[in-house]
Amino acid sequence: MIRRLLRSLAPALLLALIAGQAWAEVTVTFYAHPGARIRGGYLLFPHAYVHAEGTVEATGEPVDWSAGFTARSPGPQLLFVRGDGVVTAPDARYVSEGQPFLTLSVDDATWYALKARADWWNSPEGSVYDLRRRNCITFIADLARVVGLRTAPEPSMKPGTFLEATAALNPHAAWREEPVVPPAPAAPPVVVAPAAEPAL
Repeated sequence: MIRRLLRSLAPALLLALIAGQAWAEVTVTFYAHPGARIRGGYLLFPHAYVHAEGTVEATGEPVDWSAGFTARSPGPQLLFVRGDGVVTAPDARYVSEGQPFLTLSVDDATWYALKARADWWNSPEGSVYDLRRRNCITFIADLARVVGLRTAPEPSMKPGTFLEATAALNPHAAWREEPVVPPAPAAPPVVVAPAAEPAL
């Protein structure tokens, strides 16, 4: 009886294990925000950032993390001098307004390396901001290389153009919208001809 029960449960347990492994991954997506919008009295400038979500396989820890690199004190002085930079987390609304260009799933070791590299950009050595040479795009390019992507030439001041060129170098990771499958057409109604009247 017990052996029969175990035999019937084995396929279900195997399926659950396979599904669990498939779910336990972190997906990293690189975005550009178009900017040119005013919110709260501030003009939003074009910006590049990364968003990671999923689950760490080893621990089951959920991941929902976003990061971009920007000037700690934005202002016109940055046209002429370097300043302090900071890694910040864009809010969910800001992320939802961005355009994704690249996305890929990474293993636990790569996820931890990505997070550690982002933390380095907040260190005294890494937090130098230069509007033309060391900006949000430089940050994104660095993180893209951590996850194994080739990157377009730098420096750049156009996040969308940079990420579009980088996506062209990494077709396996280029963002694709899910194809919309149209519903199957309804079958035509079956018309049954009335039976012929018997001849008299």
